Amino acid sequence: MVKIRLARIGAKKVPQYRIVVQDAAKPRDGARIDEIGFYDPNTNPATVKIDLEAAKKWIANGAQPTTVVKKLMKDAAKNA
Repeated sequence: MVKIRLARIGAKKVPQYRIVVQDAAKPRDGARIDEIGFYDPNTNPATVKIDLEAAKKWIANGAQPTTVVKKLMKDAAKNA
């Protein structure tokens, strides 16, 4: 199963995340199929950049977004 989920980058106690398409069996920071966005919760307001067209393509092909990514995509679509 393919998931759209967050992969953590950034230093200790300063998290930043990439929104990636990845096999569900792989570890969080393991091999990725595609990178479709970026999320930085440390800024005010939080920075969210998502390629919504790529996300829609992956969802149409059967990828399942996690609940957090689904919320981020909804917010990104509302602000676009």
